[in-house]
Amino acid sequence: MYTVFKDFSFSAAHQVRGHTGGCQNLHGHNYRVRVHVSAQQLDPLGMVLDFSELKAAVSEIAGPFDHSVINDHPPFDKINPTAELLSGYIFEQLELRLAAGELGGARVRLRRVDVWESDSSCASFEAATP
Repeated sequence: MYTVFKDFSFSAAHQVRGHTGGCQNLHGHNYRVRVHVSAQQLDPLGMVLDFSELKAAVSEIAGPFDHSVINDHPPFDKINPTAELLSGYIFEQLELRLAAGELGGARVRLRRVDVWESDSSCASFEAATP
């Protein structure tokens, strides 16, 4: 199994509704997102997935959050924009693109999405083990 990952970043504000500490206040982070994809077979060029394809897909999903308030964007206008829920959302959206054949075809599997709010705080959403 071959696995590659690519990092992405964006700056955004959020507030965690119902939090009883400081996180209920509007505050910001310099987020880092890492996307892991795998394939048992490489493509004819010897790649799991061209990094530019992955960049384009993640930019479509997370790009609208950059320099904005995440709470203003669906589904985070209804659910809290925690790192955990952000990682799950990005994973789900990438899975939809993979299922539609937009990213590398059936041979590519999304493995994990990590979302850092800071250098020391990260949440992950991982694919279920078959």
